[in-house]
Amino acid sequence: MTISFKELGLAQPLLQATEALGYTQATPVQEKVIPAALIGGDWMVSSQTGSGKTAAFLLPLLNQLLAANPNGKPVPGRAEPQVLVLCPTRELAQQVTADAINLVKFARGIRIATIMGGMPYGKQISQIKGANLVVATPGRLLDLSNSRAIRLDKVKCMIVDEADRMLDLGFQDDIEAIHQLCSDRGQTLMFSATFAPRIMQLATSLMNNPGRIELASAHDKHENISQTLHWADSVAHKHKLLSHWLSDPTMEQAVVFASTQVDSESIADSLRADGHEATALHGAMPQAVRNRRLQSLRKGQTRILVATDVAARGIDVPTITHVINFGLPMKAEDYVHRIGRTGRAGRSGVAITLAEHRDRSKIRAIEQYTQQPLQAEVIPGLEPQEKSRKPSHRPGAGRPGRSFGGKGASNASNRQGQSFGQGGQGQGEGKTFKQNHFAKPAGPKFAGSGKPSSGPKFGGGNKPSGQKRSFA
Repeated sequence: MTISFKELGLAQPLLQATEALGYTQATPVQEKVIPAALIGGDWMVSSQTGSGKTAAFLLPLLNQLLAANPNGKPVPGRAEPQVLVLCPTRELAQQVTADAINLVKFARGIRIATIMGGMPYGKQISQIKGANLVVATPGRLLDLSNSRAIRLDKVKCMIVDEADRMLDLGFQDDIEAIHQLCSDRGQTLMFSATFAPRIMQLATSLMNNPGRIELASAHDKHENISQTLHWADSVAHKHKLLSHWLSDPTMEQAVVFASTQVDSESIADSLRADGHEATALHGAMPQAVRNRRLQSLRKGQTRILVATDVAARGIDVPTITHVINFGLPMKAEDYVHRIGRTGRAGRSGVAITLAEHRDRSKIRAIEQYTQQPLQAEVIPGLEPQEKSRKPSHRPGAGRPGRSFGGKGASNASNRQGQSFGQGGQGQGEGKTFKQNHFAKPAGPKFAGSGKPSSGPKFGGGNKPSGQKRSFA
């Protein structure tokens, strides 16, 4: 049973803001994190993307800032923030800043600023003066600190958002340097998709006897996201499958993931040539261009965004109904972050993965990481023609991570019972699949509209009637 924000003991200006935004009920991560953060101490939190974790750390910290300045007096014009939020990408930093600004709409005496690369130094130096909450990417923050444009010795709380991605992007040394600059703070909050050993090691260097709040793991099922796999014979075949899904009438907006910056541009060009409204987004673009394209997506002016993993971090648009993996992620854990761009704020979503047979190892890695099989489906008229490689050993014989037993197709009721065997995350030993993803279908499996009758159920972004809205 969810609880309301009023029951969490938040200040009245914050309650007014959440109500104005249409949110009255706390999500599970907010219900756990807000009281813990208000009490104090260091906390490690793992939660799924789209679960409302941004509000989970912003609300209690904004509450503390309001309590420290009950009369709402103007903040002196020095760049000495009390709260520091670290984000791995510019897009995520902008999204967190936008959420914070929305939450202080009815508050006085709180100023929020963003520090990130790709923007003029002079403009940012002017904006951070008098800011008591700063959202920053590590590199630019250190640049401004080294030039004495900002002081971090007054920071009382530091939040490390998406710590796993921070490490992926090589920010560990920067984070530890920032930690030393605000070592007198009283609280540190760290958010990550999982509590992997490398995350625990980082926490040891930054935190003091942290508590743990675990609401998600790599094995959690995204119940509101339908996940489907299509095997393709070639890139041209993948383009046909992509065009099929993008023509679905239930699609509002979609994010198509590409493996490289060049691929994102070429896929977007191809889609525009086919009559689709598509635009690319990747890290090599000037920040001003990235900002305009993200804003266009949020306003609904862009229907299809073709993006790389880094550029897509921080995209929080509830009307994204479809995520399509045209290029597979380099790391299995990135698959979880990708599909988290849909099914947000309590909505349902669709995640489609397009893979060539040479991508078998990457698909196995994703399935082993999530400990969930990707259901292979075929679209009548777009079936793969390449014959699959049959297993060279008896299914279930125990060769680690190599067995694909069972029939080549199964109905929806059978799929619900499919699972892996026992074993640790990321280890193939003792795990066998119940479905042969690579077996060529004996014939058209579905009839009618050209879409699998037992395949993805499109939520269309509609919230179930009678359901109370949550801030996710």
